[in-house]
This record gives sequence, structure tokens and C-alpha cells, in this order.
Amino acid sequence: MSAPIIDPAIDTAVVALMRQVGADIILPRYRRLAADEVMEKSPGDVVTVVDRESEAILTEGLAALLPSARVVGEEAVAADPALLDRLDDGTVWLVDPLDGTRNFSEGHGPFAVMIGLIDAGEAVAAWILDPVTGRLCQALRDGGAFIDGVRIAARTSTAPLPIAAIATYFLPPDRREDIATRSAGKLNVVPIPMCAGEQYPRLVLGTNDIALFERTLPWDHVPGALFVEEAGGRVARPDGTPYRAASTASGLIGAATPELWDKAAEVLFQ
Repeated sequence: MSAPIIDPAIDTAVVALMRQVGADIILPRYRRLAADEVMEKSPGDVVTVVDRESEAILTEGLAALLPSARVVGEEAVAADPALLDRLDDGTVWLVDPLDGTRNFSEGHGPFAVMIGLIDAGEAVAAWILDPVTGRLCQALRDGGAFIDGVRIAARTSTAPLPIAAIATYFLPPDRREDIATRSAGKLNVVPIPMCAGEQYPRLVLGTNDIALFERTLPWDHVPGALFVEEAGGRVARPDGTPYRAASTASGLIGAATPELWDKAAEVLFQ
């Protein structure tokens, strides 16, 4: 793979663009959305005017940074699913303009802006911004993970049982029951934050040890997966295969260490 060069100027521009969107588009509408500014995109899945306005600004800005790269945003894909085709070809920006939309629409956090850059289908750079706190998570393939510019290594919770945030809302009832049975006495299952842009950092910060996802759309998981892996954790499909943006498979395990990943796979799937 020939990865695009992420030089300091591009990184600085991406961060500035994300912070601009947070300050100018997201925060001014936080807890101020009108009823007609929240729509149902699909059953149980909402979108707001903030999602769409944020994505438009991010798309324009990112396209100018790397003219040879395509920009694939969550809301653009909702309008044209064919944009997901050929994610293994060329260089692509992946954009989640407001991860945790339901939280945002209900007037509480967490929510985040997430950007990933992939080349030939492999993640090469990632950015996750919490607009409320200003916390910025970044990662570069083979270059490490950083929070607010400081390099970080993933740490565990040190709890008696591994703390596992398990997303079950896309699972059928029988699988939910199976996970509950398998986890009993082996994992401490805690609520998920309903925001991948928060759930992945929790694996690095020692808040959670394990995360299980069912739906694995690329804008939700490319940035977080690279961030966790570059911090020393592991993110992979339950059978151990690497996560790739173009894959349409379901199921993804994230963990603060490879050993915790092995434990999660054994408990939840074997």
C-alpha cells in the first residue's frame, strides 16, 4: 500500500476544520434544536439539520485538502448508498459529522465528530473530536495514538472483572440472552454511551476494557479502531480477521489489550 502523506499542514487543517464545525455548527444548536430540525432517517435512526450542515462543511474542506481523494459521509451515503462502493480503491475520507446524533437530539452527550482516512481500504489516519470538552483523539498508521497532542498507550480498568460495553440493540433477542448468559461472572457488562466516538476512547483511557459492536459502518469504526490499535489495543472481527472499511460483515470486538481481546472472543463467541 502507498499511503498518502499526512504532513503537519494537512493534520493541522483537519483539526481546524473539525473545531470550526464544532464551534460554529454543533454547539450553537446543542439543546436548542426545534422539533422540525430532527427527522427520522430510518426506523429508530434520527438525523438533524446539524448532521447535514456539518457534513457539508467537512466535505468541502476535506475535498480541498486532498483533491485526489473522495469524501464519503454518513448522510451522503443515506441519500446514495452506492457511495460505499469501491472503498478498497484509492484514497477516501470517511466522515461522521455528528456521531451520537440521538444523544445530541435529546440534549445530552456524548457526541463527536469523526474523520478517518483510508488508502486502498486500509485506515491510515484518524481524528475524533468531542466538541463539548474539546478532547481530540488522533492516530496515524504506525505512528501512534494521541490525545490532545500527547502520545498515549491504552490502559486497562484493573477492575476485578473486565468492564465490557456491549451493544446489543441490533441483535435478535436470542443472541442478547446468549451474551448475557455467557458474560455472567466473567465480564462486568455496562451500558454503552451510544456514541462510537466515545466508546473507543474509553478503551484507551481505562474506563472500559472491552467493547462489542454488531453494526460496523465505516464512518463509525475506522477512526476508533485505528486509534485503539495504535494505542496498543486490538480491534478485529470475532473470528480474528482485521476490520476493513469495505467489509459488510457484522460483529466487531475492541479491547484495551490483545489479551483482553482473546478473553472477550472466548467468552462471547467460543
